[in-house]
Amino acid sequence: MRAGLVQLNVGDDPAVNLPVTVDLVRRAVSGGAGFVLTPECTNALSGNRAHQRSVLRHEADDPTLAALRDEAARAGVWLLIGSLGVLTHDADGRFANRSFLIGPGGEIVARYDKIHMFDVNVSEAEIYRESAGYRPGTAAVLADAGFAKIGMTVCYDLRFAHLFRHLAKAGAQILTVPAAFNHITGAAHWEVLLRARAIETGCFVLAPAQTGFHAETAGKGRRTFGHSLAVAPWGEVLADAGTEPGVTLVDLDLSQVATARARVPSLSHDREFTGP
Repeated sequence: MRAGLVQLNVGDDPAVNLPVTVDLVRRAVSGGAGFVLTPECTNALSGNRAHQRSVLRHEADDPTLAALRDEAARAGVWLLIGSLGVLTHDADGRFANRSFLIGPGGEIVARYDKIHMFDVNVSEAEIYRESAGYRPGTAAVLADAGFAKIGMTVCYDLRFAHLFRHLAKAGAQILTVPAAFNHITGAAHWEVLLRARAIETGCFVLAPAQTGFHAETAGKGRRTFGHSLAVAPWGEVLADAGTEPGVTLVDLDLSQVATARARVPSLSHDREFTGP
């Protein structure tokens, strides 16, 4: 299977972002990708809740979701929409940060709502409270894509190794980590965490990312790290997209999953313990 990682630099207007995304998805398909992946916040990246409320839509009405489902069907490929911000009917008005796996007929095969919210103080100038606008998901998701079992995660989930181990023990062969990773934490932690999750689980890890400076209509904007990565089950970095928007193609030999797990079968070596 050839995978195509789409690296984006979206703004806060879904209508402007969509044609760029569609073009890059088509470039991935023309390069032979049968599995195309986009980053977190594919439709829009904004920290302004009022602006988000004006431009985001419910899942059933989201034009980015509809267009990308059509693209998957047109090309006959699997497509992971890393995540979309979508409206919910929650009483508190919070959004969902939802990842979608789309089948080659354009059908929604699986949905995953990001579990772990990015509520951090990176620095005095970099303070995030994702949970103020988004409500966390509550369920891990393993999807059967036919060519592989896929464990779905999003961005900050990367720091919670137990989620990845749970997905791998449930049968995942590929773990997806679409992200809009902060440029400061990305430089320090992105690659090492992705490689660790691959090594710990014996899975391929595919992490399409946002990159660069993201201007906002009402807000100061933000920077993301880029460097979409594909990591093999033994921990080798197979591809690094650097910092420019575009498409990175990588060929996956899924037999490497069984090989890595046979060499170090740590998924079957759990032991009960007490304390501290």
